[in-house]
Amino acid sequence: MRNELIKVFPEFNLIKNEDLRNKTIDVWVEALERGGWKVDDLDRIPFTLLIPDCSVNIIDHTRGVTQVAIESAKTLKKFNGNSYQIDDDLLISGALLHDVGKIVEYADAPDGIKKSAMGKLLRHPFSGAGLAMKHGLPDKVVHMIAVHAKEGDGGYRCPEAVIVHHSDFMNFEPIKMG
Repeated sequence: MRNELIKVFPEFNLIKNEDLRNKTIDVWVEALERGGWKVDDLDRIPFTLLIPDCSVNIIDHTRGVTQVAIESAKTLKKFNGNSYQIDDDLLISGALLHDVGKIVEYADAPDGIKKSAMGKLLRHPFSGAGLAMKHGLPDKVVHMIAVHAKEGDGGYRCPEAVIVHHSDFMNFEPIKMG
């Protein structure tokens, strides 16, 4: 399953720290196992249930958010100098994991993909943060997952979390409006 995930998300290989890369993949593996999904199912899981008949799957959304986050970090470093630090490995891990909780928040039903029993109780920032904690991801990665959506509004977001949050909404809002 790990090799299949790396093929689907080649951005895993951009994480230079091997331990962090492996733990990031481990979270995806557990989410798939807990959710009862296979890697092949990811291309039919919509990235959101908020848009009826959403044509963008969780793979493309996750990769899009990750790529926007990487490019945004490059630009911010170039123009904002040493105003703050951005850890690229943590940023990539957080971007790849920001929506991993949706894999347990959603379930395959006869009439399509719906909220799972857990998903009716916990939104994906909570379940994703819990999975990341279980696998020993750094606090900053757990933080990015937990605050990337509305749950983080009004509170502190570290620089990497700000980037992931905005990268996520840059990949969501135009589709929602279209």
